[in-house]
Amino acid sequence: QVQLAESGGGLVQTGGSLRLSCTASGSFFSMSLMAWYRQAPGKQRELVARISNGGTIDYADAVKGRFTISRDNAKKSLYLQMNKLKPEDSAVYYCYRAIPVPLWGQGTQVTVSS
Repeated sequence: QVQLAESGGGLVQTGGSLRLSCTASGSFFSMSLMAWYRQAPGKQRELVARISNGGTIDYADAVKGRFTISRDNAKKSLYLQMNKLKPEDSAVYYCYRAIPVPLWGQGTQVTVSS
């Protein structure tokens, strides 16, 4: 069974940093666009950052300059370095794989205290 497993979430103070990791099982990781999404209570899930199989990267405006997405195809791993965290970054963060079928991880909670 193909799975995505996130880790690295936690509680941090405003201005702090966290690094999220997502490890994939199965095939297709290196061929797929990978992304991080987040969902705060009462809000829709939103794209945070994505990286194509060729390395093209896009960020949501809210995180540009603070977050960095990266991938290691040999380790089938996706990362999100989050710096200068704000309370509004608090959410459950999900790893996403686009192909061959959309696949989501179980999520990891990030809480930023003011």
